[in-house]
Amino acid sequence: MENIKTDDLKIAIKKAFEARKFSYVPYSNFSVGACLVLDNNEMIMGSNIENSSFGATNCAERTAIFKAISDGKYNFRYIVIVGGKKDCVDFDYCPPCGICRQVMTEFCDPNNFYIVLAKSVDDYIIYTLKDLLFLTFTKSNM
Repeated sequence: MENIKTDDLKIAIKKAFEARKFSYVPYSNFSVGACLVLDNNEMIMGSNIENSSFGATNCAERTAIFKAISDGKYNFRYIVIVGGKKDCVDFDYCPPCGICRQVMTEFCDPNNFYIVLAKSVDDYIIYTLKDLLFLTFTKSNM
């Protein structure tokens, strides 16, 4: 992650917290925000959106990725994820679910795509996609 400037990362973390405010979570009361950063440093925000039919719910990470893809953008560098109960002030790390990890596997290089889990702009941990999802099912399995 040597090519990511700390100042840019802090901006992305702030944007993930901002995106979290747009969550629609009447059932779980658990708000998640994400900020997907592209190779050109463009930042795309996403929030989780629930549905009474839980299978129709979409996570913040997938919202950001699908927004990017629907605009023809595919060069993803990293994603910041923040989450917690809707009104919480003390955050814990919020890792992506298995479905989000699988979607990331479809569109991201597992060795060069980073997942940043943040509690605040100064408290975060960074993983590669490969760290979080080994033995992936990819196009090569088909």
